[in-house]
Amino acid sequence: MRLDLGYDGTEFSGWARQPSRRTVCGVLEDTMSMVLREDVVLTVAGRTDAGVHASGQVAHVDLPSTVDVAGLPRRLARVLPADVRVFSARVVPGAFDARFSALRRHYEYRVTDAAFGADPLRRLDTLAWPRALDVSAMNAAASLLLGEHDFCAFCKRRDGATTIRELQRLELVRGASDGVITAFVSADAFCHSMVRSLVGALLAVGEGRKGLEWPGSLLSLHARSSGVTVAPAHGLSLVRVDFPGDDELAARAEVTRRVRTLS
Repeated sequence: MRLDLGYDGTEFSGWARQPSRRTVCGVLEDTMSMVLREDVVLTVAGRTDAGVHASGQVAHVDLPSTVDVAGLPRRLARVLPADVRVFSARVVPGAFDARFSALRRHYEYRVTDAAFGADPLRRLDTLAWPRALDVSAMNAAASLLLGEHDFCAFCKRRDGATTIRELQRLELVRGASDGVITAFVSADAFCHSMVRSLVGALLAVGEGRKGLEWPGSLLSLHARSSGVTVAPAHGLSLVRVDFPGDDELAARAEVTRRVRTLS
């Protein structure tokens, strides 16, 4: 079963279960297990950090065929807390894997440099930046980061995990009406803290502390850069995950599981 879901990450300690912490996975698994009277174990497309939001998260779970799939979102809505919702549920082929079958993930990061700060109604998903930002300079710097690279300078390393990723989109757009800057970030996958580190590096360029070439120059490093500030979590949202057609799910999962090296 595929689940499409969203959550306000403000009060969650991220997606993954942690002892004595309120997490999205913990709340969903416990609630679904209670409702369905089945042990539920979820596999997710993107394990978001503490404070990060999602409007397009995807997970999968194996359940008996007797489960009423169509009625599940309504049943869960009665008992889930208000800051997490399952939008839809549907049966998918057995080869579907929310993590390994995904083609790419799409994130958005919202930041405002308005003198008054963030709109009170958007303060939980928009970073208020205290200095004016040059979006043109940020986009020029962003263009030098596109493509397949080792992004270890922008990632927190995890044992046994590669930091090689293909960054497919990194573009910043200032809203015509509200002036809010949205960073659109897409890649085949992301390593831990990568999006927020990329945004943090571009903010340094946007306010004039760093030159246009600086973020791209970090790609030559072989360790995390101490000069990159990780942008706060609350401005970040996972908005969509792309998957191939049903006949390509297994092949995609096989490719994704391979340890990647730079060509």
